[in-house]
Amino acid sequence: MTAITLGNEAVSWRAIVDVACHGAELRLSEERWKRVRDVRHAVEEFARGETRYYGINTGLGALCHVRLQPDQLQRLSYHTLMSHACCVGAPLRDDQVRAIMATAVVNYSHGHSGISPQIVERLIDFLNHHVTPVVPGQGSVGYLTHMAHIGLAMIGIGQVRYRGETLSAEAVLSSIEKPPVTLGAKDGLSLVNGTPAMTGLACLALDGANRLSAWADIGAAMSFDALGGQLEAFDADVLALKPQLGMQICGRTLRELLHDSQWLATRRGGHLQDALSLRAIPQVHGACRDQLAHAAQQIDRELNSATDNPLLLKNADGYRVVSQANPHSESIALACDQLAMAVAEWSAMSERRIYRLVTPEVSSLYSGLPPFLSSESGMKSGMMIAQYTAASLAADNKRLAQPAVIDNYLTSALQEDHLSLGDSAALKLDAAIDNAFRIIAIEWLCAAQAFDLLPSERFATGTSAAWGWLRGIVGIYEEEHPLSLDIERIYAAIRRASIPPVIASTLGGSPEARALTLT
Repeated sequence: MTAITLGNEAVSWRAIVDVACHGAELRLSEERWKRVRDVRHAVEEFARGETRYYGINTGLGALCHVRLQPDQLQRLSYHTLMSHACCVGAPLRDDQVRAIMATAVVNYSHGHSGISPQIVERLIDFLNHHVTPVVPGQGSVGYLTHMAHIGLAMIGIGQVRYRGETLSAEAVLSSIEKPPVTLGAKDGLSLVNGTPAMTGLACLALDGANRLSAWADIGAAMSFDALGGQLEAFDADVLALKPQLGMQICGRTLRELLHDSQWLATRRGGHLQDALSLRAIPQVHGACRDQLAHAAQQIDRELNSATDNPLLLKNADGYRVVSQANPHSESIALACDQLAMAVAEWSAMSERRIYRLVTPEVSSLYSGLPPFLSSESGMKSGMMIAQYTAASLAADNKRLAQPAVIDNYLTSALQEDHLSLGDSAALKLDAAIDNAFRIIAIEWLCAAQAFDLLPSERFATGTSAAWGWLRGIVGIYEEEHPLSLDIERIYAAIRRASIPPVIASTLGGSPEARALTLT
């Protein structure tokens, strides 16, 4: 099993994905552990003092003026978890909870939160022993609630998933021979504070969108090949006149996938220009890639930020406590909202190409395809209703692309009068990506069906490799079983997978382009 050790270098969203999804162990360097211990010692000193420090020896939120005695601070942390653990609805997936926990470890190990080292240890224990707290998915305005449920599990309250079962947290702690943590000053506040929840969820969304970009490009190339598109639209000299980076990468990928298509060669000049869903693939897919790159930059910066309140800063005279607003993450919320718009555009373009593949007024004109991609159309509906499904999912994604960040509500008796809704932004982005993968699966199925039905001229090496790979999973559709089964099989094959080597091997280009084209 691989291990990721957090040291002095910046942490990438890919590290969170490796821990959350691929079972990598998480470790801290001794330097990070020293930061955690040193700042914890400072918190304990401040907690015993007479000066009020928000959340260290006072109440929380609108109760920040209430000075608490040292013997009340453990109860404050306990009650904070109890009162803040109020998420509702269906639980988050295991990978989502693991991503949140891994991001919390990164946050605390910056050495500015002052949380007890035992809590950091237990989070790492949960990750490395694959103990996953059951966390309801709804109820966060950007922070507080998801982490509270995780905190409860560490003190032995609530349920966790372990070895395929849902068990009591207390029983599983005993099974892995770890005691429940003992809460102290600021522990409850640090557990529910900051942006680990939205940042962890956003890391998973980046992983999905990154792979979606590659599957979408290849599906688009298959549709373009099947529909006899005019390849001059992707000419390198033409695209160079608009030097958007994502557009250049997408254009190169399309040229590599399509360059030796005899089918396209026989149709060169057959019509003046294609519809925008075909000739504007580099411009639209490329712009979506640029939004993905921007979101990755924002999320990596947040991952390497200290996002607690208050924070403890060390100088020559020791530590000082600063109340501020780093737990507010407009950056993550905006990144997720903007990426959701890109996902909606990938979806919309794919649905338009599906429409052209199944609609005889277009597909028969340029390629001679039968109506709705059925050799027995009339008696059979072929892929007609698959396009309906794609349209429904694309419409859902337009709704999911409505920004969460611009919504706003008042909380905590006017203390928190502007919210990011970052968790909501990340969760709706996850849902949009799921829809988009199903749309892309439908496009792949339709394009492959078109290849099966067209004359025997050779398609491009790249698109033929994609066609062959898909046919290794499902056969040509002849309406002998529900079409949804094929859609779900292809969806399952692509949702969490990288592009297969048989297809990737057909792509050349620079290492930089390959790195951005494939996972």
